[in-house]
Amino acid sequence: MTTDYAVVIPTTGRKSLNVVLHALAKGHGPAPREVIVVDDRPNPEPPLALGDEVRVLYGGGRGPAAARNTGWRATTTEWVAFLDDDVAPPTDWKARLVKDLAELPARVAGSQARIHVPLPNDRHPTDWERSTAGLSVAKWITADIAYRRAALTEVGGFDERFPRAYREDAELALRIIQAGYEITTGDRETTHPVRASDFLASLRVQRGNADDALMRRVHGADWRAKTGAYPTRVRWHMITTAAGAAAVLFGLSGRRKAAWLAGLVWAGLTGQFAYQRIVPGPKTPEELARMVVTSVAIPPAATLHRLRGELGVRRGRAS
Repeated sequence: MTTDYAVVIPTTGRKSLNVVLHALAKGHGPAPREVIVVDDRPNPEPPLALGDEVRVLYGGGRGPAAARNTGWRATTTEWVAFLDDDVAPPTDWKARLVKDLAELPARVAGSQARIHVPLPNDRHPTDWERSTAGLSVAKWITADIAYRRAALTEVGGFDERFPRAYREDAELALRIIQAGYEITTGDRETTHPVRASDFLASLRVQRGNADDALMRRVHGADWRAKTGAYPTRVRWHMITTAAGAAAVLFGLSGRRKAAWLAGLVWAGLTGQFAYQRIVPGPKTPEELARMVVTSVAIPPAATLHRLRGELGVRRGRAS
C-alpha cells in the first residue's frame, strides 16, 4: 500500500533550501504527491525560482507557524511531512519516511525523525553550536516531522500567536496528544547543520522568552514537564537585572554602600553565567569576547522579553 503524503517547507529564502529540494528530487523512495514551499519573506522579491515540480505559496512574513498552516491546508494527502529549509535529508529520506509511516495505527498521528547535529571533531563546540546540538534531543521539532492531516484539521494546526521558530512545534504536539493521539519517533535520520551565526546571535534568541510566557498561559505552569523542555535561567536573569538596576539607582541616590553591594551581586551572577558558558567552549579570543559581552547583555534582554510576553498574554495577544 502506497503512503499518501505531501511535503511542506516554510522558507525565508535561505540557500540551504536547495539542499532539501535536491534530496527530494534526486533521492530514492516513493515520491510525495506534491512539494509545497511557503515563501515567508515579508517582501518576496525576486520570486523563488524552484521549478515546476515545486508549488510555491506565500506566507506574508507572519512566521513559521502561519507558514506551515498555509502549506498543509493547501494539501489533500493523508500525511503532511514538514521539513525546515536548513536541514540536509539523506538520499533515502523518502524511502525511510514511507517506511516510518506505513501501517501506523490510527491512534498515532505523528512521526518524528531523529535529528543529527554534526559538531567539530578538532575542538570544543562553541556556545552557538552547543545550543543547536540541543535539537538532537528535542521532542516534536518540525525540522523533520510528519502529521496526519486529519489530526491537524481536528486541532486547528499551528498556533499562529507563536511568531518564531521556538515553541510553536511543541505547542502543536501538546494539543495533538491532548486530543488522544500519539506521536512516535521513526527510524529515519535527518542532519541539521549548525547555521553560521554572528556576534549577537545568542542575544536575539532571548526573544523566545516571550513565547514561554504564552506557553505558560496556554498549557499551564507545568508545560516544561509536559514537553521535556530544559529549564531556563530566566529567574536568575531577572535577579541579575534587578541587582544591576539597583546598583545604578542606589549610586544615583548617593547610597554608596547599597550600590556597592548590589553591584557585587550583579558582578557575581554575571561572572558565573559567563563562566558556565565559557568552560565547555573552545576558549578562542573571539569566543571569549562573545561570551563576555553577551553574558552581560542577555539577562536584561531575557527579562525584558519575558515581561513583554507576560504583558502580551494579559492583553490577549502574543508578543
